[in-house]
Amino acid sequence: MPLSEHEQRLFEQIERSLAEDPKFASAVRASDPRVHTRRRLLVAAGIIAVGLALVVYGTVIKTPLLSVAGFVLMLGAVGFALQSQRRGRTPDLHVVGGTSTRATAGRGRSRSRGRRSFIGRLEERWRERPEGHR
Repeated sequence: MPLSEHEQRLFEQIERSLAEDPKFASAVRASDPRVHTRRRLLVAAGIIAVGLALVVYGTVIKTPLLSVAGFVLMLGAVGFALQSQRRGRTPDLHVVGGTSTRATAGRGRSRSRGRRSFIGRLEERWRERPEGHR
């Protein structure tokens, strides 16, 4: 259901006022899950490089224990990177300035429902709202 002209104007006015608030903008930017995912992936890449260096160094000085430790470190970093990437796809919703969180894909729902687009979920919530709020 498209917004009326009045609702669109109100929405644009709210959007402009939020864009002009530097405190709100920094809070939103700080809680952006893509920033955290990117940072975790960079940390994982650095750990993989250190692990690879340990494998090579352990091989050169003929210390198998050091090579194995480097390999285990690399394996852990790959697991961390995969977990971070998966977490980045399904971010938690955070209350700005608060501590409570809520996962976007709720437990107990079917897998197809959790995979729907953000707009699709918003439309469904709009249709399912109580009768008194229409």
